[in-house]
Amino acid sequence: MTRPLLLSVEKVTKSFGGLIAVKNVDFQVEQKEIVGLVGPNGAGKSTLLKIINRFYKQDTGTIKFEGKDISRLNSHQVCRMGISGTAQIAQAFPDMTAIENVSIGVLFGKPGRTSVNEAKKKAIEVLRFVEFSENKMETLAKNLNIAELRRVQLAKALATDPKLLLLDEVTTGLGHIEGERAIEIIRKIRLRGTTILMVEHIMKIIMGLCDKVIVLDHGEKIAEGTPKEVANNEAVIRSYLGESSDCSK
Repeated sequence: MTRPLLLSVEKVTKSFGGLIAVKNVDFQVEQKEIVGLVGPNGAGKSTLLKIINRFYKQDTGTIKFEGKDISRLNSHQVCRMGISGTAQIAQAFPDMTAIENVSIGVLFGKPGRTSVNEAKKKAIEVLRFVEFSENKMETLAKNLNIAELRRVQLAKALATDPKLLLLDEVTTGLGHIEGERAIEIIRKIRLRGTTILMVEHIMKIIMGLCDKVIVLDHGEKIAEGTPKEVANNEAVIRSYLGESSDCSK
């Protein structure tokens, strides 16, 4: 069943000096999909996410969100339209508590006016949704471990009520149990109706979560399809998975 189109990336190219990080990339994301973005280190995955959320400006090409051209907008503008996400390195304001960090997303990440008390209430609600420890909510971010920081970062993104959530390697640095919990939280987010575009290097996660997978290599898209189609694509096997790849790993 075809879903309504949410995001369209059209002929996008981005270079840094003489290095082309993303080259002529096209793809679309439909509403309520989970789309995986994979490829070797340096393939341009994180750069592409940062172009979509407008932290980087593309050199050429067009990005459309809900049919509207967002190619010239700034990051705070697209956030208020419904695009939010996490960074590869877990980030938080170190001298603010978990609740205060997430409250920032409520107060400034979407249109309309919200009181500080309302923001705090919403922050607690979102922290509970991502299964953040109740007894750590008033802890300063600088005293949290990596798993806790990743949940705070995710909660801060969700506090903006995104239609499209961009996730950049949310399981990096996590142990097996925490990684499995992160996967279940992603499934819960999808059940709420949020569309997800995620960068992930563990193919087992991609195979188990995603409706569609896009593969980049040296900044170019080399494959797109279902997880099974991509895992059996000869170009993907050569450039990324390896001849004896095992997607259960």
